[in-house]
Amino acid sequence: MVGPSEVGVGPWAGERPDDPRLDPELLANGDRRNVVDKYRYWKLEEIVADLDEHRNPFHVAIENWQHDLNIGSVVRTANAFLASEVHIVGNRKWNRRGAMVTDRYQHVRHHPTLADLTTYAAEAGLPVIGIDNLPGSVPLETYDLPAGCVLLFGQEGPGLTPEAHEICTAVLSIAQFGSTRSINAGAAAAIAMHAWIRRHTFSQPSSS
Repeated sequence: MVGPSEVGVGPWAGERPDDPRLDPELLANGDRRNVVDKYRYWKLEEIVADLDEHRNPFHVAIENWQHDLNIGSVVRTANAFLASEVHIVGNRKWNRRGAMVTDRYQHVRHHPTLADLTTYAAEAGLPVIGIDNLPGSVPLETYDLPAGCVLLFGQEGPGLTPEAHEICTAVLSIAQFGSTRSINAGAAAAIAMHAWIRRHTFSQPSSS
């Protein structure tokens, strides 16, 4: 029986490279972190600094009144799509298990109330775009997402609170065709973030 392949790389073989971005301990012991090959053996702070040079201008916010288990997966997806920041609204503590340690590389900011998030977004010039299948919502698939914005998600089950709905410039729904009333909050966040990527990263026609 073949076991799972080992993640990452072992100790550096041969002469050590003279690169200040690299971590001597990782070079000596190997790097088993969940990072892309480009960042193998890099120091944590060097990875974050490099990511900061390329972050996308969209932000992600999620309400956290009931310690939603989906928040970790939202943070992980935000890291994958290189969001500027993730904003946790409500309880400061959130379940980090689903983040798979990606919160070390992703800027995460806490706002005690929706009013605090509203103030932050207004000062930054970022419209708040809610994602929920509420009455009056418009299709995500046809909405022209702005480059700079905050994508706001509610909790699994209840979705956006009425107070969150009130602060949104628009509320967007994700097209569904089955019998379920809604999809998982973590999945909805991934779809919305990827919609932003499609709109702003792959919107230019191919030259080939």
